[in-house]
Amino acid sequence: MAAPALPASRRDDYPALHSQFHWHVPEFFNLAEACCGRWARDPATMDRIAVHTEHEDGRRASYSYAFIQAEADRLCRALRTLGVARGDRVGIVMPQRIETVIAHMAIYQLGAIAMPLSMLFGPEALAYRLQHSEACVAIADESSIDNVLAARAECPALATVIGAGAAVGRAEHDWDALLAAELPAFTAVVTKADEAAVLIYTSGTTGPPKGALIPHRALIGNLPGFVCSQNWFPHADDVFWSPADWAWTGGLWDALMPTLYFGKTIVGYQGRFSAQTAFELMARYRVTNTFLFPTALKQMMKTCPAPRAHYQLHLRALMSAGEAVGETVFAWCRDALGVVVNEMFGQTEINYIVGNCTAQNDDGQPGWPARPGSMGRPYPGHRVAVVDDEGRPCAAGEDGEVAVCSTDVHGHPDPVFFLGYWRNDDATAGKYLARDGLHWCRTGDLARIDEDGYLWYQGRADDVFKSSGYRIGPSEIENCLLKHPAVSNCAVVPSPDPERGAVVKAFIVLVPSIVRSAQADAALVAELQQHVRGQLAPYEYPKVIEFIAQLPMTTTGKIQRRVLREIEARRGAPAHP
Repeated sequence: MAAPALPASRRDDYPALHSQFHWHVPEFFNLAEACCGRWARDPATMDRIAVHTEHEDGRRASYSYAFIQAEADRLCRALRTLGVARGDRVGIVMPQRIETVIAHMAIYQLGAIAMPLSMLFGPEALAYRLQHSEACVAIADESSIDNVLAARAECPALATVIGAGAAVGRAEHDWDALLAAELPAFTAVVTKADEAAVLIYTSGTTGPPKGALIPHRALIGNLPGFVCSQNWFPHADDVFWSPADWAWTGGLWDALMPTLYFGKTIVGYQGRFSAQTAFELMARYRVTNTFLFPTALKQMMKTCPAPRAHYQLHLRALMSAGEAVGETVFAWCRDALGVVVNEMFGQTEINYIVGNCTAQNDDGQPGWPARPGSMGRPYPGHRVAVVDDEGRPCAAGEDGEVAVCSTDVHGHPDPVFFLGYWRNDDATAGKYLARDGLHWCRTGDLARIDEDGYLWYQGRADDVFKSSGYRIGPSEIENCLLKHPAVSNCAVVPSPDPERGAVVKAFIVLVPSIVRSAQADAALVAELQQHVRGQLAPYEYPKVIEFIAQLPMTTTGKIQRRVLREIEARRGAPAHP
């Protein structure tokens, strides 16, 4: 099926959108009230479907706002009986299931702090986070109960574990029994917008994970980026789906909470991601809006180059973040999916700050044109700069660190900012720099800014390396390799070299159809090297290539180049073919 021509960008509305935007943050604000309570009380919306859930075994269900609110009220009463008080931390170790949504709403209503934890965490990872946060309760299902119980001995403050789903009977309290014993009525705590709501642990380049403490108001700070990147969400029939785990910023703040804030419907899928499943879910639930990691898009592109010939899709907006999308994937989204991908940049501490909004269509919605390879411009409400090591703004075209000002262009506080790192004042202070009377939060990400204010991602500060005096970032090389039909995914890191300090090395995952042999591998290495050498600078081609079955990934879909760098460092100088 031939892709229909997309309307050309008619104008650039960015200057007016950014300069005229003003924050309106109330003194009192609560996530549960904003994302569920107000919809559940309104007769016009109480029966609206808030969440569709589907399990990989085929089980499906749909839940209204009224149902979620009633169950959250029951859980609030149960948690209060168990001793959970305002400010206490409650761990949620569950996937995209309805109990996860209910738990979040209940914890916010109590004025407690939700601590989402990935079901993929092992006992050691869970023990550190539960112990460091002094969580008093953890809620787990069958995907995580064994690891939670194994970690419990190291967590003296963890007084209670609640088992949900098939974990019923594995802990001292069962979800169903707890809720069945309570009435569906609870008077929510009134919280200030600045009060802590969520504690998310984020891994850095050194030391143990740090707990970023997020206030209720941070959702308000997220909304301009969410609305713009989703091409002016919501429309009347909008349905959202993303494989992003609700235990992480990408799933919680970029998908679940903003969708519910606007009273719309989100799909939760409990199972392993696959390209086929992604297309089937989008078709079955008539998904209009999505957030897909570049890794997922690459897999979908390789698996089904022409999806609209096989699936009836209804997409009108697509956001991507976590890695650079690259020109190849950008073009596939535009031509094969029929939507221009809106790249976005943010991090747990200051999320949804830079991106695109390509909503220039026949309805006359404002927006600005996306530039392939750019992560976009600062969203309305956020003041962003690229700075050098001294905090001075870099000239257009120069590499520097992305930094976000604590106030917007009008001098008003930006609500997207985190409160600080849990029990780590030094790390919090080290995140900021002061210059010319302004406070800037450093992201640790490198970028260039062009004359029109578009940012071009150059990688993490610790992903960039030097070879023979040249400063090299992985993104451009990886994008070039991905254009080769044999490459499914790849990661570029420095490999130690006694003469050059380091050489460019590419770890490559091949498409399944490639036939492997020593001779064929050697020929393919030469072909891939020439492929890059012919398109990029001579010093950028990968002098070493290693084929591997899969790349190390975070639970949020980011390539863990740090792991690959450590492997190379342990190996020392490898034998170069």
